[in-house]
Amino acid sequence: QVRLVESGGGLVQPGGSLRLSCEVSGFASGGYVVGWFRQAPGKAREGVSCKDDGATFYKDSVKGRFTISRDYAKNTAYLEMNSLKPEDTAVYYCAVGMTSWSSTSMCTRSIGILYWGQGTQVTVSS
Repeated sequence: QVRLVESGGGLVQPGGSLRLSCEVSGFASGGYVVGWFRQAPGKAREGVSCKDDGATFYKDSVKGRFTISRDYAKNTAYLEMNSLKPEDTAVYYCAVGMTSWSSTSMCTRSIGILYWGQGTQVTVSS
């Protein structure tokens, strides 16, 4: 059984930082593309950052502020978020997808996604 468990969300002031974690079990490490998505109230879910073995995609609005990484030994993905803004407020989800699709395809068109995590709330507010 595949499970994705996110953690690390919370309330942070504008300009602050958070690190989200996504622990994957039941799926061989390195055998998937991993991505972070978010959904704000009243808005569609959007791809924030995705990473395959060769490339990394970032949504324009988070470039230079967010960093995606993977620890293959721990089978865990991370999203380091710095200089957070109120517009970053959303439920953040991690997802794993087929390696036959690129990180860009996964993030921009949600193609090849196999499993989703349950989501973690990130609120940026003073």
